[in-house]
Amino acid sequence: MARDPLAVLPALEAALDGSGPPLVLPATADSPWLTVTDPGEARGLALIARTSGSTGEPKAVALPAAALRASAEATAAHLGGPGAWLLALPVHHIAGAQVLLRSLHAGTRPFVSSPGPFTAEGFSADVAAMQAALEPGGRRYTALVPTQIARLLDDPEALARAAWFDAILVGGAALHPSLHDRATEAGLHLVRTYGMTETCGGVVYDRMPLPGVDLDIDPQGRIVIAAPMVASGYADIEADGTAARLRSLRPFEEVPGLGRRFRTSDLGSLQDGMLSVHGRADDVLISGGENVSPALVEAALLRALPGLRQAIVTGVDDPEWGTRIVALLQPEQGPEPAPASAPDAPGGASADAAAADRVPDPGTGGGTPAAAWWAGGDVDLARLRSLLSGRLPAAALPRQAFLVESLPERGIGKPDRAAAKTLAGRLASREFRFSGPGGPDG
Repeated sequence: MARDPLAVLPALEAALDGSGPPLVLPATADSPWLTVTDPGEARGLALIARTSGSTGEPKAVALPAAALRASAEATAAHLGGPGAWLLALPVHHIAGAQVLLRSLHAGTRPFVSSPGPFTAEGFSADVAAMQAALEPGGRRYTALVPTQIARLLDDPEALARAAWFDAILVGGAALHPSLHDRATEAGLHLVRTYGMTETCGGVVYDRMPLPGVDLDIDPQGRIVIAAPMVASGYADIEADGTAARLRSLRPFEEVPGLGRRFRTSDLGSLQDGMLSVHGRADDVLISGGENVSPALVEAALLRALPGLRQAIVTGVDDPEWGTRIVALLQPEQGPEPAPASAPDAPGGASADAAAADRVPDPGTGGGTPAAAWWAGGDVDLARLRSLLSGRLPAAALPRQAFLVESLPERGIGKPDRAAAKTLAGRLASREFRFSGPGGPDG
């Protein structure tokens, strides 16, 4: 959080009560908040938030003040009342912005975590400062993503500090059951949330909808949400410096007595009113709280790795990241990479197979063999990630990669992502050897 997230509180409060113009959430951690000079047809607009770009192109979501208030009120009611919040998420994501909004609703000033990547030591220091500043009594909350929870589990002091919170909202990605169990056994009061920018954040807590939220499953198996927290619609905005103008609004469906209806990209099911989420209908992966488009990673792999014929990027369950990004790579040539039909081991291949092709070596300007990213049947993962690092965000870099002699296909040559996921799971069940830097904050 390079900028002071608390500096915007007066303008945000004015946007909520209508005494000031609507605001646009920053596009990145280093970007400014924008003022909407002309809200146009968006009545009651308070905030425009960008989605994280599930399909590669972020959308601007128009959030009315009434929806944001309904969200804050429902959260406070579910958690047992308003309280003091620790901001440990970037405010350019709706989950981070909601910490500011819930604090305004509670009449409290949020505490802000230390700048830089999230660490257990930094979290401990932040909570200690919060404990020292607050009077006894009152409720205490924070919001984290599963990757941050995983960071805390290896630090006894951080766990003790985290257990001080009356509730820790966990969202951004599915919380792995083993991670949930370990955290709960350590005394953390976790609340698993489900929602998105289009619903002002979480509208389902521990699989149950918040008051006023109506859930349904459409014929395609997608989760449909109708609630007063649902956004007005998608906005087309024109930004200029520190200001933005709303050119048009594509509204969501109005539902009498419920608010608005939003059809998600998630597959799910309902049993006795409890929601189970079965993954993304659009193949997007969520790793460490960040959306990752497999198609974008595949395109980057094909651009960055000479001698690569095809790639499928998929995900496997991971207790730290929620989903671990895995790449299945089919080289142009090379003896016996792992067969798709027998994925017990990656097989063998020679680094000399493509020695005639060369790829620039970052940092030297020279060339290295095209097959330098794989040798002996194994992928040099550190090398592969280095080649991709300038092309993809950290969350999208594969954490495992395997050579295969062919990739699963269906129909007329389309990738069979379901079969690829199964294959990746078998290959990934070997020891997970790589754990690179980077978390929800970098």
